[in-house]
Amino acid sequence: MARRYLLGFDVGSSSVKASLTDVDSGEIAASAFYPDHEAPIMAVKAGWAEQDPQMWWENAKLSLQRIMAETGAKGEDILAIGISYQMHGLVCVDKQQNVLRPSIIWCDSRAVPYGDKAFRDLGEERCLQSLLNSPGNFTASKLAWVKENEPKLFDKIDKIMLPGDYLAMKLSGEVKTTISGLSEGMMWDFKEKKPAKFLLDYYGFDESVLADIVPTFSVQSVVSKEAAQELGLKEGTPISYRAGDQPNNAVSLNVFNPGEIASTAGTSGVVYGVLGDVNYDPHSRVNTFAHANYTKELDRLGVLLCINGTGILNAWVHRNITPDVSYADMNDLAADVPIGSEGVRIIPFGNGAERVLENKEVGCSIRGLNFNKHNRAHIVRAAQEGIVFSFCYGMEIMQQMGMELNKIHAGKANMFLSPLFRDTLASVSGVTIELYETDGSAGAAKGAGIGAGIYKDHNEAFASLKKLAVVEPDVAHRDAYKEAYETWKQELNKL
Repeated sequence: MARRYLLGFDVGSSSVKASLTDVDSGEIAASAFYPDHEAPIMAVKAGWAEQDPQMWWENAKLSLQRIMAETGAKGEDILAIGISYQMHGLVCVDKQQNVLRPSIIWCDSRAVPYGDKAFRDLGEERCLQSLLNSPGNFTASKLAWVKENEPKLFDKIDKIMLPGDYLAMKLSGEVKTTISGLSEGMMWDFKEKKPAKFLLDYYGFDESVLADIVPTFSVQSVVSKEAAQELGLKEGTPISYRAGDQPNNAVSLNVFNPGEIASTAGTSGVVYGVLGDVNYDPHSRVNTFAHANYTKELDRLGVLLCINGTGILNAWVHRNITPDVSYADMNDLAADVPIGSEGVRIIPFGNGAERVLENKEVGCSIRGLNFNKHNRAHIVRAAQEGIVFSFCYGMEIMQQMGMELNKIHAGKANMFLSPLFRDTLASVSGVTIELYETDGSAGAAKGAGIGAGIYKDHNEAFASLKKLAVVEPDVAHRDAYKEAYETWKQELNKL
């Protein structure tokens, strides 16, 4: 009997990954990404970041070829397709679906003045109540930059899209988007529960520039004859899920309900929690978007905390303080130092301005270092503790918004490979951590299975999700962890 597969794409800024997931076992049959090196980002001016959407399409085709060859799968074996993508990008097409300019991607900062001015002109309270954020540097503000600086090109725009919408358009020939997608671009009004006309009017955009809205989990479109021939897929295959990378990471970890949290800790760190009521942080220190399972009838918000200085600090310490040992040996070094690093405290914000600090750039600093008492093991431990404390600082903001912190779901990767990091995070926050074997493109494939009705719900889809470990708070040493965190906060407040 032929195997049945779900296909997931993950459109990142460094590569496009594709995965085939076996419908019946839930296991990843094959996955591959392209290119093997980091994809180029064009930076014509300081603060700019652009990519050619056609490059995403070519990379998607090449990664798909690899997994089809590895498994011997045929187009008819694939039952549905899901897409995860880098958030906040802007793709502009004309009436013939030709791309008019390179995509302005998530890390491009040119639109900041446009979003800041809109926030002031429209009123901070109005923006926060309706958009749950400042218009900031999000997709709508990027389009405002195009309108002012490239007016002739702007006049040719028929539709705007996010990167995932573009890939779906190439697969189907249809331009669609989701409420979750509109919300990440600041184009969804949570108060009116419809596209944010007041912001579109302010920027001078006609609402017709927005793609048609489809549910996140649904048959949104199908593979066209042209795309089927180009990719070796079956014409009519459903495209039944799309979500930005952070909501999709949560979906991949089966995080759907209020109080559930997904976290990653690579170069930067993310805590993404689900909120059951519409709310926002009045200081915009965290971002709030529609989660993948948000509907007009069901409020499910994804609150996104991002810390820039996480894994990059640990890597810096490894490179400059402990270059002679492995990361595992670093953890052993740190484990020999008491909780609180005997007074050494590291403020980890050395990777630019931090949104959680209201976009202040306080830098990284080492406090309390005593040359007669401390050694590199203290610095290694203090760095990991500082990263954890920055997470907990942001999680307190999420609690102030009404979020219950019950359980953190995370992939066993990056900083979550460190027992010290995991134990400290669980013990300071008081939250149980569950570690899983997961992957963004595989999560998108499972999402497609839900959207196409192959799985009855998310619990069935993720029943095969492998739980690798459970980390409980260290109750016996809770006071010591809390004391170290409060001391760290006092140092941060001085800055």
